[in-house]
Amino acid sequence: MTDVLSLLTTRFSAAVVAAFGDAFAQVDPLIRAAANPQHGDYQANVAMSLARQVDATGKTKPREVAEKILAVVELDGICDMEKIQIAGPGFINLTLTAVFINEKLNTMAGDERLGVPVASPAQTVVVDYSSPNVAKEMHVGHLRSTIIGDAIARVLDFQKHQVVRQNHVGDWGTQFGMLIEHLIDTKWDPQGGHSISDLNELYQNAKKQFDNDPGFSERSRQRVVALQTGDVPTRELWKGLIEESKHHFNEAYQRLGVQLTDEDIRGESSYNDSLADVVSALKTSGLAHESQGALVLYPDGFKDADGNPQAMIIRKSDGGIRYATTDLAAARYRIHDLRA
Repeated sequence: MTDVLSLLTTRFSAAVVAAFGDAFAQVDPLIRAAANPQHGDYQANVAMSLARQVDATGKTKPREVAEKILAVVELDGICDMEKIQIAGPGFINLTLTAVFINEKLNTMAGDERLGVPVASPAQTVVVDYSSPNVAKEMHVGHLRSTIIGDAIARVLDFQKHQVVRQNHVGDWGTQFGMLIEHLIDTKWDPQGGHSISDLNELYQNAKKQFDNDPGFSERSRQRVVALQTGDVPTRELWKGLIEESKHHFNEAYQRLGVQLTDEDIRGESSYNDSLADVVSALKTSGLAHESQGALVLYPDGFKDADGNPQAMIIRKSDGGIRYATTDLAAARYRIHDLRA
């Protein structure tokens, strides 16, 4: 079913050609919903821009252009001809007939898709959700992106696009060395039925100990290495944190009624194996540069406080990888693997 905006656009495009010739076949008639209901339902705003194209001398006024368009446009059965008017410098105000509106509504009511067409061609679209952090409680800042993400996903689903829901959770990084080391010190058992509130408190306590105990800080850094190299006991504790966090996330998602499952989680850790490839590709392309021992990019348009190009670090001088690099890996995965 053709929507009203498309129908009016087609009719006015044909009228522009009929009034001024084939040379104007590509002119956008600029059909818009009326901002003020007192002026009707729609407006055709093409006359103002078209007047100069029709007559470069400026002698032909937009109202004259609007009059010529109205003289040939076919709107019978669509618009109330008595209410069509040219306003201001050349706005054409349009009011739909009650009969036309009723016919459209009846057609939509009899269609299981309510007149919404299936997308052609369908696309693969990745939609992000709240991206919460493991071992931390969700907060109000996660609410907006969850609801907006789900709304977008539902709309695209209905249009028959291939929708890939993604929850880019924070499940990796140096803070996990600190947290896991504290869990070991407190003999935390991932099978012990701890709630997310316990984990949130553990995180706060671990951070306090990390800031005040040099020995603990050093053990935490070593624990990060153990996590990254696949140490089994460390990985088991890490997995326990993730599973406990999922329970908390899912309680919130179920209450919100969003269409998000554990299968939609693709956390930061899932890109670990591709980070080296991302760095290598950036170096090969010539986009990455050495700076004070670190590897950086200089994105166009970004300046520091002194007006110099702003560097984005993708690999620190000690070889550590930044969140920005993980984000680039995620974008690369979506483009090259998911074909989004």
